[in-house]
Amino acid sequence: MLQDNFPIRKVDHIRHYVGNARQSAYFYRSIFGFDMTMYHGLETGLKHEVDYLLEQNDVKLLFTAPVRPGHPIAEALAIHGDFVQDIAFEVDDVDWSFHEAVRRGAKPAREPFSLKNDEGEVRLASIHIYGDTIHTFLNRDNFKGHFLPGFRERFEPGVGIGIQEIDHCVGNVALGQMNVWVKWYEDILGFKNIISFDDNDISTDYTSLMSKVMASGNGRVKFPINEPAPGKKKSQIDEYLEFFGGPGVQHVALRTDDIIDTVKKLKAKGMEFLRVPKTYYEMLSDRVGDIDEDIEVLSELGILVDRDDEGYLLQIFTKPITDRPTLFYEIINRKGATSFGKGNFKALFESIEREQEVRGTL
Repeated sequence: MLQDNFPIRKVDHIRHYVGNARQSAYFYRSIFGFDMTMYHGLETGLKHEVDYLLEQNDVKLLFTAPVRPGHPIAEALAIHGDFVQDIAFEVDDVDWSFHEAVRRGAKPAREPFSLKNDEGEVRLASIHIYGDTIHTFLNRDNFKGHFLPGFRERFEPGVGIGIQEIDHCVGNVALGQMNVWVKWYEDILGFKNIISFDDNDISTDYTSLMSKVMASGNGRVKFPINEPAPGKKKSQIDEYLEFFGGPGVQHVALRTDDIIDTVKKLKAKGMEFLRVPKTYYEMLSDRVGDIDEDIEVLSELGILVDRDDEGYLLQIFTKPITDRPTLFYEIINRKGATSFGKGNFKALFESIEREQEVRGTL
């Protein structure tokens, strides 16, 4: 059992900074089936930016865009393109969380403050992590409203695809920085390193990377951190760092209880996924044993399977969702497994390399 010296309830929401929040909201509603639920912008008194909140079960994605020149985030948007800017945590005590994190060495981004209206108040504060990414601490125990004061309801339903919650978020950092950020999460937020992968685990003939999975004290928040490892050609992490312009969030994993249904719906809406060779499925039964799903169906959809001591998991990865080869999504279905698909890494990374070859960046 992990010791919890920095209580975090869960990931509350993920904020994306984007060039056009209205279009991003439309994309996530149309493709991923999120409901658009709340809005904050010029019409609600917010004069410098606009926010759209999208939700599906326990997943909240917030899309924010500048509406005036000279916005503080405009330079970061120019460098990174659309990006995950904030992974926000719900905590018991925002002031304690912020001051304790700073005492332990975190760089403050925003001192504790309150947002208030007639429905109560929400307390918030933020700290910097790698690159232009932050963690916000949030508590709405004294708030009867839905998300944050200032937002108003703007309900435009999507057709849900079965996404339940955020399973994990993966960060890419530069060579030599993985252990720096592993130690940061250990020292500042009390996370523990629960799984490690080196270049023997995650490599192909050409490229490799290293990764360590960090988990919060209660085990509900999991953050793999990747760095490139030396290889014959440019790795996917090197490609990300080049096109993103530094370290940042590489992908967000969304958990579903029926990956076949979820992937079929995503494909029907035009989502493109990475594909592994058909030969992957010829050895699947020998590698993972008995599973509930029809392997023919998994092969047709391109869904990967891996097993650990606790059970098995099914996973699939989208292609990048912007023009830059940076942010993408993972769809994951856990059947008891608590791991991250180590047995799929080689096939998956060869698939990514084929995409890099098409882009001319391998």
